[in-house]
Amino acid sequence: MKLKFIADIHISPLTVKALQNKGYDVVRITDKLSATASDKEIIQLAHKEQAVIITQDLDFSAIIAQSGLNGPSVISLRVDNAKPDKVSRLLISVLPLIEIELAEGSIVSIDEKEYRVRRLPIA
Repeated sequence: MKLKFIADIHISPLTVKALQNKGYDVVRITDKLSATASDKEIIQLAHKEQAVIITQDLDFSAIIAQSGLNGPSVISLRVDNAKPDKVSRLLISVLPLIEIELAEGSIVSIDEKEYRVRRLPIA
């Protein structure tokens, strides 16, 4: 199954384009919902579309972890330098390594040095 991704408002359109150019099925949230959509609305959309949320907002991970659900998966970027080219390179290097975890339901935190995977649901 090919993964689908929804990039939240904090992810640059340049990063979305770079991922699309590498063959990833990714859209920005503003392609689907209003720019003022709530985190819960975004989570509901990702769940409905079986898409992974890419975000720099820690609220998504907290909401999903506390919900006890097994999805949607979340990629939480925890980077000091959020320039689009740097974020794009980081995602392009890590995504192939975490596809199975994302498909099975996980929260993945990525920083400049490493990534951490927490399977859903979180007890």
